[in-house]
Formats: sequence, structure tokens, C-alpha cells
Amino acid sequence: MSANPLKFGGFVLRSGSTFESICPELDVASFGKTAVEAQQSLIEACQLYVESAIENNLPYLRPMPADDHPLNSEPERIVEQFTLTIEISVKAHA
Repeated sequence: MSANPLKFGGFVLRSGSTFESICPELDVASFGKTAVEAQQSLIEACQLYVESAIENNLPYLRPMPADDHPLNSEPERIVEQFTLTIEISVKAHA
């Protein structure tokens, strides 16, 4: 078994009294009542998404359009930018 960490960019955005989170490289989003909760929810959502894509032999990278990227469309809403790390374990069967 081999662990291969994947790293992506993550953003937390303010949305009224709650927070949204997004990973532009995967086009996966989540939310939370706090910025920390939104970040943790995004990490979990991305982990599940990548695992599912790999298990089903599907591509997991699907970048969002540049016009939708929070750095380009709504930079004033960005509360936090972070590196999202996902640990993937791959098992090979002979």
C-alpha cells in the first residue's frame, strides 16, 4: 500500500452569516457556520470525491471556469485561502 498526498487550493468565502468553501481544481464546494467548519467540510467533501473518482476509474481534476474562480469573480468575499491535502491510499491486486 502506498500513500500519495494530493494538494489543492481551497478558499473560504463569507456568505451572509455563514461561510462557503470551494476547491477550484476539483470544482467541489461545501459550507459551514464558521470558517473552520467550512474548511473542514470541504476537506471531507474533496476526500470523498477523489476517492470515488479513483474507485470508478474517472478523472478527478475538473477545474472550474476562470470566470467562476473566487479570485476573479468575488475577491472581496474571500476570508481565507489554504492548501488542502488529501491522503490517498492505493491498493494494487495482482
